[in-house]
Formats: sequence, C-alpha cells, structure tokens
Amino acid sequence: MPSEILPADTHQTVAEYYGKTLTSSRDLKTNACCTLESVPLHLRPLISQVHEEIRDRYYGCGSPMPPALADCTVLDLGCGSGRDCYVLSQLVGPNGQVIGVDMTPEQLQLARRYQSWHAERFGHDHSNVSFKDGLIEDLSSAGIADASIDVVVSNCVINLSPEKPRVLREIFRVLKAGGELYFSDVFADRRIAAELRADPVLLGECLGGAMYWEDFRRLMQEIGCADVRVVSESAIVVDDPALQQKIGHVRFRSVTVRAFKLDLEDRCEDFGQVAWYQGSIAELPHAFDLDDHHHLETGKPMTVCGNTADMLGRTRYARHFRIAGEKTVHFGLYDCAPGPNAAAATSGACC
Repeated sequence: MPSEILPADTHQTVAEYYGKTLTSSRDLKTNACCTLESVPLHLRPLISQVHEEIRDRYYGCGSPMPPALADCTVLDLGCGSGRDCYVLSQLVGPNGQVIGVDMTPEQLQLARRYQSWHAERFGHDHSNVSFKDGLIEDLSSAGIADASIDVVVSNCVINLSPEKPRVLREIFRVLKAGGELYFSDVFADRRIAAELRADPVLLGECLGGAMYWEDFRRLMQEIGCADVRVVSESAIVVDDPALQQKIGHVRFRSVTVRAFKLDLEDRCEDFGQVAWYQGSIAELPHAFDLDDHHHLETGKPMTVCGNTADMLGRTRYARHFRIAGEKTVHFGLYDCAPGPNAAAATSGACC
C-alpha cells in the first residue's frame, strides 16, 4: 500500500504531539475521543475507578474491550497513560495480566506512577499491569514472545504507525491460536493525500494516518486473516475550521474491529451450522453481538456460516455457545450480509 506510507519521522512527530503538545483530551480538535456517554454501561463504573489524572490524559476513539476477559493475558498497543490498561486490569482479574506498550516517555511515566495505587484500589495483592517502552511495529524488542497473548487491543493507535503492515504482522505473531484482535481506530473513505499524511496536526489527531478500509482489508488478507468483522462504527466530526479546510471531502469514521487468529475462508460458506448463545457472560445476559450483523439472543438458535461457527466455537467464547453441525456437508455460499449502516466498512468474508 505505497499510498498509505507515512513520513519517516512519524514516530518523532507523534511522540511530540502526545507527549508535549497535548496536555489533556480537551486539547483535541475532533470528537475522535469518545465521551463517557458512548462507553458501554458495564465499563462506566470501571472507568470511574481509574485515577482522575490518568482519565484526563485519554486520547482513544472507542471502547476496544471485548467480553469474557477473566484470567486472560491482554496486550494494549499504544497504551498511553494507561487508562484502558487499568480498566482491563479489573476485567482480567487478579489471575490475569495486562501489558501496555508505548513509545512516549511522558505517557509511560504517568502510567507507571499509579500502578500500586490501582492495585490497592482494585483489591489485588500486586499489580497485574506492566508497561513496556517500545514500538508497536517491533513487539519482540518489548519482550513479547510468539503465541503468548490471548487478546490484543488498541485504541486509536494503529493509524499513527508509519509501518502498519509490520504492526499487524506482529499482532498475529504474538497472538495464541484462537486469540483475538479487538481494536478501535480511524478509517477514511479514500486514500489520504501525501501532504495530509505529513501534516503533524492531522497526524496527531488520528486523521492523517487513517487507513482506507479497502487497503486495510486487503492487508489483513495478505497476512492470513481472511475474515475481519466490524463491531460498530460512528462518524468523526471535525469542527475545527482549519482542519476542515485541509481535509476537504475526506470523511472519517471511528470503527471497532474484531479479528481472530484462525484458519478461516475468504467467503462465508454454508455448512448448515447453528449457534446458540447461552447467556453466560455476566455483562451480556440477554445477547451477544459478534459484529454489526450477528446479534445472538440468549437461547435463540441462529444459523451461521462456517467462519462464524469457528469464531464462536474455537476461541475463548466456546464455553458460552453451543454449536450444532460439522463441516461435512457443504451447501454453497452463505448469505451473510452486513447491517444497513455498513456502506463505508465492507470487511472480508461476512461484511
């Protein structure tokens, strides 16, 4: 994707913007950072338990925290001051582990300052959160081993990388088989012009480095992830007149994406399989949303394609679902259309 390449000094530009230019989320010029009102209800009390200074230095664009995280090892790419890490600390529990990786010294210094404070507040004997200096393009330098991570999350950070293919390959290197990538980021409805990609404010505001969705989808297929799912999306409003003048007709969306380290097909195939959600995830007693068009109500059977059956039955979600049917008889392509609001996010096999 040559048109998506960011300038060579991107790391320095981003570190400067997030370490020195921004002093709080109030300094941002777009609505990319979500407000408390847009956060799922079950996460709001957990966020309120995070230290106020950490919350004030939050620059995310979504809520990339999937369910069923108890006892998991979760890796947060571009953890910043650690807000999401400390929310995840509560979700994984004392037997789980959260690893945050970031390249901005000022952010990591703040995150580490409150490790003991949060452990005591959460009732943990010791902190289950660690913060590592490093680049998300080279997780081995941060000591992240092959197949060591259950879930990788990232909150509006991958767009900032000048080497997105390396980031995504690293993610699938460190994920365990059946592991999940669950991240929120900014996507554009077209490829961003070179002069916009080089603009330090647009880059820092997560607009200059926004991925064109189709290029992202193709890249994921190249690295072996044939089926990427859109969980949710919302428009990003640019109110700043100077930024509006720069970006012209480019439109941006905050999209939450889910993908698994599974051997999946590049189209939805029909094997006559059926899935039942058992309602056993505490924060989701009534339904489970796999993506923007798979809403599984508790106890109600849903016919699913082979890929969906594997996402539910060959991952940590398996104990919460009953899957009927094997892949012994093939009935052709499965009609697996996305929801009505997914025009800007056609994704892989099922979307």
